[in-house]
Amino acid sequence: MKSLTLKSPAKLNLFLKVVGKRPDGFHELITLFERIALCDSIRFAKNSSGRISISCDHPQVPRGPKNLIYQVARRLKDDFAVEGGVDIRIHKRIPVAAGLAGGSSNAATALMGLNRLWKLGLSRKDLESYADRIGSDVAFFLHDCSWARGTGRGEVIRVLPLKSKLWHLLVVPRIKMYSGEVFTALGCRKKVAYPSGRTGAAAGRRRGNLTLTKKYDDVNILTRYLKQNDVYRLGKLLANDLEAPIIRLRPGLLKLKSKIQNWQPCGVSFSGSGPAVFALTASRQEADRLKVLLKKRYRQVFVVQTL
Repeated sequence: MKSLTLKSPAKLNLFLKVVGKRPDGFHELITLFERIALCDSIRFAKNSSGRISISCDHPQVPRGPKNLIYQVARRLKDDFAVEGGVDIRIHKRIPVAAGLAGGSSNAATALMGLNRLWKLGLSRKDLESYADRIGSDVAFFLHDCSWARGTGRGEVIRVLPLKSKLWHLLVVPRIKMYSGEVFTALGCRKKVAYPSGRTGAAAGRRRGNLTLTKKYDDVNILTRYLKQNDVYRLGKLLANDLEAPIIRLRPGLLKLKSKIQNWQPCGVSFSGSGPAVFALTASRQEADRLKVLLKKRYRQVFVVQTL
């Protein structure tokens, strides 16, 4: 095999609860991952020069050691003494630094793609050990699944064998947010002023106190509604403990979320550390309707389904 091309999908977090701070400086999380049909395409081709070469059609994607794909290729090449090199071409559709884990997904795709291209014979457990060192969300994308619960830093994956398929409107404002700054802002005690007395995705009982409910209560209820395809009850349980720091850092995002909420989809939330905002809709037709309302104001508006 001289080359192969793989899809690299994005994710949404239907639920993200920050349980506490870990001794290693990271935060302990409980999250519900959904893989969605918004994908990059990555081509891997052997070269005889021994070099790792990365190209991309997006100007903001790094080509060198800061790129997680490069880090994966370098680790595997060094660990297994691979003599040849690889030319990697990324066709980017997932917005950068948006809370959709595009970089993490690319890293997982590189682990799987180079394992095949270089015939390394690594098991998924082996790949997971590399994923753990690369990034918190990488492990999810090593599993061929639509749904999974993530714990730890998000790297401990429990696959949920659900057949549910949801439709979403996804809006990504053209600003970048990085998880480090959002988690740093999480420690700020300043309250966010929600219009008309509304609270954020994390209900009032969660704000300022992350331990009032048992760790898994809400995510278990949400999973049950997901099994039942009850999108209306599911929408009411969408939650993200990072919403408050996201809005503290970018107050204008609250206006976007409120605008979408006024059109009464089943639910609205931020994905990961933002700024991506998604609406859960009852059908593709509803998602398409909302896209028409938003596409004149925002360039990155997508209608996506569970993959």
